[in-house]
Amino acid sequence: FDAAMSQPAKLRIILQDHDIRRLDLPSGIPDTVDELHSLVQQTFQIEGSFALHFKDADFGDYFSLNSVNDVKDKDTLKVVHVLESPMVTLTLTNLDSSCPSGTESAIYPQSDSCSSGSQDTVILSSPEHMTHRSQCWPVEFPIPRFTYNTELVLASGNEAFEKEGILLSPTTILPDMLEKLADTIYQYVAYPTSAQLNHVAEALIQKHPCLREPGSFNGCYGWQQRLKYKMANYRCKLRTLGCPELEVNSLKKKRAHEKAAAKNIKKPRKAEVNYLPPHPQGETEESLEQVRLDLLSEVKKRNNSNNISEKMARTFSIRRQEVVNLAPPVDAFKERWPALFDVAQIREEFKRITTINLEATFMAKLDQYCPKLMDLVSSRGGAAKLKIQQIKETLLEDHTIERRREVAIRCMVVYLGEKEDDLFKEYLDAKALNRDLAGEVMKIMVNKATSTSDPANATIVIEGTEVLSGLDIPRACALLMGLIYALNLSYPTQLRHTFEVFQKLLLELDGLKASPKVMSLKQKLLL
Repeated sequence: FDAAMSQPAKLRIILQDHDIRRLDLPSGIPDTVDELHSLVQQTFQIEGSFALHFKDADFGDYFSLNSVNDVKDKDTLKVVHVLESPMVTLTLTNLDSSCPSGTESAIYPQSDSCSSGSQDTVILSSPEHMTHRSQCWPVEFPIPRFTYNTELVLASGNEAFEKEGILLSPTTILPDMLEKLADTIYQYVAYPTSAQLNHVAEALIQKHPCLREPGSFNGCYGWQQRLKYKMANYRCKLRTLGCPELEVNSLKKKRAHEKAAAKNIKKPRKAEVNYLPPHPQGETEESLEQVRLDLLSEVKKRNNSNNISEKMARTFSIRRQEVVNLAPPVDAFKERWPALFDVAQIREEFKRITTINLEATFMAKLDQYCPKLMDLVSSRGGAAKLKIQQIKETLLEDHTIERRREVAIRCMVVYLGEKEDDLFKEYLDAKALNRDLAGEVMKIMVNKATSTSDPANATIVIEGTEVLSGLDIPRACALLMGLIYALNLSYPTQLRHTFEVFQKLLLELDGLKASPKVMSLKQKLLL
């Protein structure tokens, strides 16, 4: 058994339905479940409590992992997050005749005069009120459970469909179904795309086949249209309740020359999950502005990352309102939020917006596609082929993983018919960098004066402002994507396909819908 443990192994790790990784174990499978648990947690930077489940070959299903004897080379493990029990605080008070009775005492809180001399307090702890979404669009849409009467009708309809092929007319249960479906959709997105609505409709008729529509080309087109109009009504209802994600598009919030219902709609366009979240419970613009002012002094202190992270998470909603509603210049925004322009905080901000780990996901997918991509770009002809050969020759200087990733990115830009000079620009010294800053809208500046052994030679420049430096080029590309999301920026037109690949292939955000050129590349990489 010890000899088997020392053999190199690799495992397939399912972090989420949309996030499956590979774990290489050069020293073999660890001796205990705790060691394997810690290794998975550290490798993939998993936060919170979780358990590991292994896929049993006999049953074809997942079981709790209690012994490493159940794990072999190339097995599949699944990360199952464990939710901590919610806790609340209950105050038990003895009531006497001096306290008001009836309806009034049930509605209004008791005054101190109505309390007994001693109070028994049971502390069960209270979870923080969640004000933003915690997951992106699922691979398999979960059809919610409807009201009891609706479920009875559907169960009867499904039974009749299986026995006699009779379809159900859902007229009486339609309002309840659409309301529950709209509520579930809104847990993921406020403005679902046609593809997402079709995804919901297909999941609905798969779970309840009696709801299929005769004459429809896919059996659910009518459901897709019903959901489309229901979501529009659902958004109107939430807008009247002051939901900031929707209220921002009301006519009274628009400028005079934009007072048209369909003009300048502010909504997620790059698969943002939390585009414009509400303020945390109990917070106001004034209180969050004070936290922002506190952050200005916190960033000047050493070893203060925990306090900065806590305050940045707390002010997420007001920061999003600022970048979405006001679209301030990058230099002005950097003065107001200097803490954001840090590698760790960009990662956290991107995760708050998309629920995705920025660098880990970007690099993992880039490494996965790299061998196939290098073979694919070699098939190009003409001037593109000569350019790709020149880029590949840089691998002869340095065979590090950073260099391989850089070459893959540069070759991909050329393969897509775009110019790498539009993304990268070389400079020789700080004086040349400062001279060129003002004219750059979005660029990764590369210092060619550094040695090939030092890959940290890239600087990110946005709107003439240096925002990050001391990065290798692949990491700079990943963090540039994080900044684009954090600052709510648009992709450069001349590099739209390159950034679309970054988003939809390397970060797997809205990957089901892509331009023909990017979809063609994706299909070739997956062959």
